[in-house]
This record gives sequence, C-alpha cells and structure tokens, in this order.
Amino acid sequence: MDKPTKQPTDRPVTGGEPGPAAAAQPATEKPSVVLGVSGGIAAYKACELLRRLTESGHDVRVVPTASALHFVGEATWSALSGHPVATEVWADVHEVPHVRIGQAADLVVVAPATADTLAKAAHGLAGDLLTNTLLTARCPVVFAPAMHTEMWEHPATQENVATLRRRGAVVIEPAVGRLTGVDTGKGRLPDPAEIFEVCRRVLATGQHPAHDDLAGRHVVVSAGGTREPLDPVRFLGNRSSGKQGYALARAAVARGARVTLVSANSALPDPAGVDVVRVGTALHLREAMLKAAADADVVVMAAAVADFRPAVYAPGKIKKRDGQEPEPIALVRNPDVLAELSAERARTGQVVVGFAAETDDVVANGRAKLARKGCDLLVVNEVGEHKTFGAEENEAVVLGADGSETPVPYGPKEALAETVWDLVARALSPAV
Repeated sequence: MDKPTKQPTDRPVTGGEPGPAAAAQPATEKPSVVLGVSGGIAAYKACELLRRLTESGHDVRVVPTASALHFVGEATWSALSGHPVATEVWADVHEVPHVRIGQAADLVVVAPATADTLAKAAHGLAGDLLTNTLLTARCPVVFAPAMHTEMWEHPATQENVATLRRRGAVVIEPAVGRLTGVDTGKGRLPDPAEIFEVCRRVLATGQHPAHDDLAGRHVVVSAGGTREPLDPVRFLGNRSSGKQGYALARAAVARGARVTLVSANSALPDPAGVDVVRVGTALHLREAMLKAAADADVVVMAAAVADFRPAVYAPGKIKKRDGQEPEPIALVRNPDVLAELSAERARTGQVVVGFAAETDDVVANGRAKLARKGCDLLVVNEVGEHKTFGAEENEAVVLGADGSETPVPYGPKEALAETVWDLVARALSPAV
C-alpha cells in the first residue's frame, strides 16, 4: 500500500508578519517517527532516545506494549512526546490507528526490542498496536534489542534477527555490559545516543545504511588521542576527541564487519556491536593494535598518537618553586605504530589505512608521509585549533599508494568514514 501523502503543517512565525514570498512557501514538516517500546527493564532508557528525537526536530509518536507500561507509565510518554499514548488497537477506533500510525511514519524504531517483540515481528503477528504498526509500516524500521545474553544467543532469536535483517530491517547489535541483577554480558540496550545516530543515518538515506561488502571481515580501528604522563597529575596530549574513529567503527559494523575499536582516552559512548579496548599511552596503543591486528583484514589508524613522551616520569607532582625556572623536559620518540603495522602485516592481503593531520601543504606532506609509512591509504586533513579536532564535520583527501587521490568535501565525519570503507572494500582481496 502506498504511503499517504502528508499535508504541510502550519508553523508559528516569530519576528513579525511574513512577507508575500514567505507566505507562499509551505512550512517544512517534521519527520514522523514512531518509537515502539517493548516490556523490558531498559524501557526507561527510551526516554532519553525520545528526548533526542524530539529536540532534533522530529515528531514522535510513542507506541508502547502493555508490558512496557509496567516500567514507564503512559503519562510520561504523553508528556515527553506531546501525543496521546495507546497500546491496543481498540483505542480511537474511528481513526484506525493500527493502520494509520505505520502508514504515516517516516521511521519506526523499537527500543528496547525484547526477544518476544523480535519474534512477533519476524513471524508477522499482530496482537497489539505496536505489532500492527510494524506490519503496516512501509518506511525503514530499526530494532534496538535488549535482553539477557542467553536469550540473545538462543538460536530462535538469532533466526528471527536474521529474518528481519533479510527483509531490510536494521537490527542493532546489543551492547556488552551490566544486565538485570548481577549478570553481565551481551544483551544490554545500546546507548540512546548510539541508537539516535543510527536513526539519524537511516532517516537521512531513507533506507538501510548498511552494505554487506565488509561481511565476514575483521576490522581494527584506533581512535582518540594518546596521553604521555609527565607526573601523577600532568600529561602531554592532543585535542583528538575520537569522533572520526568512532564514526569509522559504526560504519564498519553497518557494513557487516566484526569491529575492534582501540580507544585512547575518548569520552564517547561505546558504539553498538563493537568490541572496545581502552588504552592510555602510545605504548599501550601499540600493544593493543598489534594484538588485534593479528587476525584482522583491515587496520585503520585514526588515533592521534603522540610522537614523543617524557624521557623521565616524575613519581611525585613537579612543584612550582618561587624564583626558579622549571627544569627542561627531555623527550624521547615513541614507536611509529602505523609504519610498524604496514611493514609487518600479520596477514597476506591485509589493508592498512593511516591518518595524517597536517597544518600546511596538506597533499604534498601527505604524499611524503604515505611513502614513509608504507600504508595502502592515507587520509590527510588540515587541523588546527578550530579545525577537525572535536568537530562533527571533517574535510579530507584520501591518498592511495597506487597514486589515486579521492577528495572528500566538508561534511559529517560519517561521510568520510563511508568513503574510506568504499575504498577499502575495493582494495580487499575476495573473501575466502
């Protein structure tokens, strides 16, 4: 059934009456999102996802299951969304909600999605308003599972997930962490910020954002910035936030890869479906990268690794003494992790990607660095106090060892990540 055409909605105007040109322009309608909430303890986290969706300009209708209301009440969902909440198809029958809600949606996201909800969705059951909505939706659908590890790993759940993915639904891998009670394992609801990012990407593309060109591959990505301790309270570091490396990790998961993320001092939430290894110094990062790269098909060094570290670590805080200048700080070189990974590849056909932050002569310096490091691809970008580090956007050129040059215009770091994986996929040998 074709999705009904939505009519533009009137919007309030501030700052005086609109002129004739403004009056002739129809108001832009907010994207319509249905937030389905299943009956799991993680239902309370969906409030944060709802807040992110509404504050970013989406019109959200919450459709909880009856069980979900045992965890978060109807009044909460109504107040946060600005819409009435119902769980059964018999409410407001004259409006045919079991059909209309799904038909009018631009996106349906179910968070948390319990094993029961995944099973009903996979088998086309329609016993309540949420499952009816899933059947009538002709828009992209995202499921964010949350359940105990044993339930997630059960063959029935895995088959249901495979069925939903085969039909085009996006099923986010659950996170690893603390579950209900004292249990820990895979099955935790991904961070609401991560679910929001998936929803944003799906809405932007109008379809499943994933390709399967990295399916079955092991990808290792480093992110963040290393810190070299000077004394117990001070360190030498850099401005890297890790956002580009995390974007690369998310995009690789979406393309079907098994991803290990070596994260150096980043405060970002763990990307869903990613194995995260946390490190501090350049030496720690080198150790973790060499270990993870042993069976990797692709290694991406996106972290900002310190070139130098203090030659001496002061066991106590270095004191400021009146009338005395501080002692000079002697530095020693850190290992060149990218060059080492490129020179001593653990597997035949392994693709190695490096990043280079430059402040001038970006392409020329990048070409020289590519030759020096021996990697297959080098992403070169211009950095500065207000450029790249910590920003949501990036601009770069990807240089290839074959002489290729792929410019990536200024835009979201996710766009650069997708370009990198496009180039990597072409460089990889066919999977055995």
